[in-house]
Amino acid sequence: MSDLRAYPERPYLAVSAAIIRDGKVLIVRRARPPAQDLFTLPGGAVETGERLTEAVIREVREETQLEIEPAALAGFREVIVRDKSGRIERHFAVLCFAARYVSGEPVPNEELAEIRWMYPQEIAGLRTTEGLAEIVAEAVEKLGKA
Repeated sequence: MSDLRAYPERPYLAVSAAIIRDGKVLIVRRARPPAQDLFTLPGGAVETGERLTEAVIREVREETQLEIEPAALAGFREVIVRDKSGRIERHFAVLCFAARYVSGEPVPNEELAEIRWMYPQEIAGLRTTEGLAEIVAEAVEKLGKA
């Protein structure tokens, strides 16, 4: 089965979650391309007919086994990856949610090589997806006001 998200005809909509638990955020290191070995937030593509909050709950559950409560939109990121010839290999618009931890314990799997609960200020020393620290800071602020 071919991956329709590779060399797409259009951008794909995705969601992610900055999950906060006891002042720490869940950060994952991707095990596969296109973000292989980068630390980021758990998430993935929105399915047709799915509400954004439903999508982020489902994606987090599928990737980490965690139950979460999305609280607010923390921002967005555009992910455009080009191959060596300059063709667009991946294109995602990612809506990032601030979310509260509800239950479960995360377990690495075929998609996630590593999972860490970290204080937001610790993210600066990691190799991350673009803008991760800013999204996490915005999520912490939104949850503080919620």
